[in-house]
Amino acid sequence: MSQPEVKAFFDEPTNTFSYVVWDPQERQVAVIDSVLNYDASSGRTGHASADAMVAFIREACLDVQWLIETHAHADHLSAAPYIQSKTGGKIAIGEHIRTVQDVFGKLFNAGTEFQRDGSQFDHLFKDGERYRIGSIEATAMHTPGHTPACMTHLIGDCAFVGDTLFMPDYGSARCDFPGGDARALYHSVRRLFELPDDTRLFMCHDYKTPDRTEYRFETTLGEERRSNIHLHEGISEEAFVEMRKARDATLATPRLLLPSIQVNMRAGYFPPAEGNGIRYIKIPLDTL
Repeated sequence: MSQPEVKAFFDEPTNTFSYVVWDPQERQVAVIDSVLNYDASSGRTGHASADAMVAFIREACLDVQWLIETHAHADHLSAAPYIQSKTGGKIAIGEHIRTVQDVFGKLFNAGTEFQRDGSQFDHLFKDGERYRIGSIEATAMHTPGHTPACMTHLIGDCAFVGDTLFMPDYGSARCDFPGGDARALYHSVRRLFELPDDTRLFMCHDYKTPDRTEYRFETTLGEERRSNIHLHEGISEEAFVEMRKARDATLATPRLLLPSIQVNMRAGYFPPAEGNGIRYIKIPLDTL
């Protein structure tokens, strides 16, 4: 069975890695965790990051089947609808996006026109659901903890883990967002650790560490199991939960959380225009 080819794209302002993953034989593609450029000071959006992905797809003569979000990101806006308009494909996320939509739909007072059933997406993955990218078998795995909707996508010998894990020297993602759960993250990672050691893991983010100067996006399951500073094999659930809660209490709210969630809970589409034809991002005061 052929294994996927992977091309990483890095958006440094949000420290996000996006991926084009394809079957080298049938040339069919999944685009994972794309980024819409966003200037918070002006409210302007841009497509430079997405256009780089589209250009690569066209130059390589690839056929997009899927535009996958590993979760509803709190640090960048999704470019999935824009890329879909250029390449086609289905926008997909895990079925527990409904939980995220319910929580944040209330926070942003989105109104009855905002459906909380995931219908903004073309497809909702279930835990254990099997699908294909060309001839390559893929499986969606529910790995909650960072958010209730987080999914890891196993594509051939690769696993795209979203924010479930970071590079071994950086550890794990925060669990203090609404619906986050450090215990759930611990068990999600233990489930991932059942995969073969040589499984290639691809990160959604990297922030470097004081000991290295370059960004990294790929490791192996075995290396995570042996060396992850937060979740290496042998760490107890109680020790991890205590560490994660203490660490999360020191973290600031992500800079783009409010615009990101309002867009990403809508599958990357903007909130509807108001009577003057302008779309707005809401900023709830004294709430978070």
